[in-house]
Amino acid sequence: MYKNFLRFIPLLFKFAKIQEVSRSIIFLSAFSFITACNWTTGVFEKNLEFNDHEWSSSVKPDISFEINDTVSLYNIYLVVRHTDAYHFNNMYVRVTVKEPGSGQGKTGDYDLELATNGKGWIGTAMDDIYDTRLLIQPKTRFRKTGTYHITLEQLMQGGFQDFFFF
Repeated sequence: MYKNFLRFIPLLFKFAKIQEVSRSIIFLSAFSFITACNWTTGVFEKNLEFNDHEWSSSVKPDISFEINDTVSLYNIYLVVRHTDAYHFNNMYVRVTVKEPGSGQGKTGDYDLELATNGKGWIGTAMDDIYDTRLLIQPKTRFRKTGTYHITLEQLMQGGFQDFFFF
């Protein structure tokens, strides 16, 4: 029985090598196919800077962007940059999205968590500045092509000190 097992081991290694080569070929083929495609990422980024690093409630930035693909799903993020001097664990914002050719938009209020009591600030830090990327609308499909408008409004009392928005 032991001799039969020893004869089987080289066959097992040859089979494993063939399988490894097949996996490599499949991986390389898939990689070549993916890199050969002319994909657009659909990424849009707009940086907003506020006077004296304070976002007062009277300032309601309007951001416009083009949508040409109504089939794909998009994840919408807000990236918040603030300093360690920010006094709250969260912030409340209202986001209004207007479709092309529409006078009214859809509005949503969001409680954005910037810190936890256990871990402190969420996100990445560089010295005393923190960047937090927050998913506010997953898997969104835009129904029309054209120019969309997003209006942002902070809902906190007073203004944000030492606050940046990207």
